[in-house]
Amino acid sequence: MSTGTATEATRTVTDTGARTDEAAGVITGARERIDDLDGRIIGLVQERMAVSAVIQRERIASGGRRVSLSREMEILGHYRKQLGKPGTALAMTLLELCRGRV
Repeated sequence: MSTGTATEATRTVTDTGARTDEAAGVITGARERIDDLDGRIIGLVQERMAVSAVIQRERIASGGRRVSLSREMEILGHYRKQLGKPGTALAMTLLELCRGRV
């Protein structure tokens, strides 16, 4: 009776694009870690959106504008400094998610 181990190993190697079982194991483990990180990142983005909604609500209730452009420029600069040019695009996406298009 076959346990399917060879088939499972072949499928794992094929699914990862690796050419050895060892590399496939490393890739599979790293992908699991990435999936976990992505879940945490999504949760943090959702939390950021909720906090941003509180800020916008209070700013508007006090007679201010929904968006603070100087604060957004600060955020863009921070992401650019930490992550380079792609950081700016990431920050823009986060800002859009948190306040919508201006």
